[in-house]
Amino acid sequence: MAWPRIFQRGALLSRFSHHHMVVFLLTFFSYSLLHASRKTFSNVKVSISKQWTPSAFNKSTELLPVEIWSSNHLFPSAEEATLFLGMLDTIFLFSYAVGLFISGIVGDRLNLRWVLSFGMCSSALVVFVFGTLTEWLHFYNKGLYCSLWIVNGLLQSTGWPCVVAVMGNWFGKAGRGVVFGLWSACASVGNILGACLASSVLQYGYEYAFLVTAAVQFAGGIIIFFGLLVSPEEIGIPGIETEDNFEEDSHRPLINGAENEDEAEPNYSIQEGNTVTQVKAISFYQACCLPGVIAYSLAYACLKLVNYSFFFWLPFYLSNNFGWKEAEADQLSIWYDVGGIIGGTLQGFISDMLQKRAPVLALSLLLAIGSLVGYSRSPNDKSINALLMAVTGFFIGGPSNMISSAISADLGRQELIQGSSEALATVTGIVDGTGSIGAAVGQILPV
Repeated sequence: MAWPRIFQRGALLSRFSHHHMVVFLLTFFSYSLLHASRKTFSNVKVSISKQWTPSAFNKSTELLPVEIWSSNHLFPSAEEATLFLGMLDTIFLFSYAVGLFISGIVGDRLNLRWVLSFGMCSSALVVFVFGTLTEWLHFYNKGLYCSLWIVNGLLQSTGWPCVVAVMGNWFGKAGRGVVFGLWSACASVGNILGACLASSVLQYGYEYAFLVTAAVQFAGGIIIFFGLLVSPEEIGIPGIETEDNFEEDSHRPLINGAENEDEAEPNYSIQEGNTVTQVKAISFYQACCLPGVIAYSLAYACLKLVNYSFFFWLPFYLSNNFGWKEAEADQLSIWYDVGGIIGGTLQGFISDMLQKRAPVLALSLLLAIGSLVGYSRSPNDKSINALLMAVTGFFIGGPSNMISSAISADLGRQELIQGSSEALATVTGIVDGTGSIGAAVGQILPV
């Protein structure tokens, strides 16, 4: 029964395939660039740790080591530098989580294109100052690093609620699992892009890794500002809410809506003449009270804790635990994201076929336990490590992509708020923000 509905939706949208493809690609690569700049920090941690400790310049015989340390370096040992790097991850994720709650609300009230473009360009400037300018000036200051990373977390938080809301405006519920499953690979593609960019210029210094990713992200923000259409209505195409009214939608993978249509009164009005749709943004409290939002948010907090431990620390772990070169560790860590891409797409497709998301997630997370145990016992062999890493990414990254994209879109467009597209960014911010709090709590543990 799922196949005819998916084909029906595909036929309905075939007239506007060009616009849908452009929106898909622009939102995909915009968030990929945001993740690439994030990933750069985790890919160069070994180099940063060496630069912040005496080992980098401890070859001079003219000055005592303590004099060199006090003038150019922050920490007396690599262990303390590593602990500070973990604290920066935690600071970033806490500010990112707070920003997600705010950005979701802002995105539902302002133009999503403006918010997304501003976040991308501003974040790129902060990353440039953090990783490139401070190294060029040989200015090392813990307070400055913490302040910059707090601001970066707040700015980066504008990305996910905005891109999910834009995608939700363009793509309907039928086939959303596979469409969003494929689209949610943007984070993993960004991780791969960040790893490739970092490893390609790392030989010249870690500051150039930050420079390249910041420049590309800034350019992406400019393209978003001039090229992104946030909804079909901007070019006179009926929105997906209007299209959904022409067919009966019994596809409820997450929640059971009210059977009485009077209990799900749409929160919009249509004005004749110009056919202008007036929508009312729901409050933060109302979004939290929607069925499934709190449950999936808490589940995502636990899942993102594990997922982001791999995201922030996998290259560092490979380099220190197995003695592999930093560039090699960066390239090998790509296999975790490859597994996440395949997992998110395949599990989204299966959930569309079953018309249910929760059973697919539950099975994947149960199998993830075994994959984590298996990876923890990986031998010092790159091929075996890459295989186990990809399997782990499949069962952890896949569900993470589903919850943060397809399920968030389902939650933000359920029957109780049908007609109000101004809830989607808020709901996405709540889910991802709660997940980021869980991830922030866990980042000090791998250290």
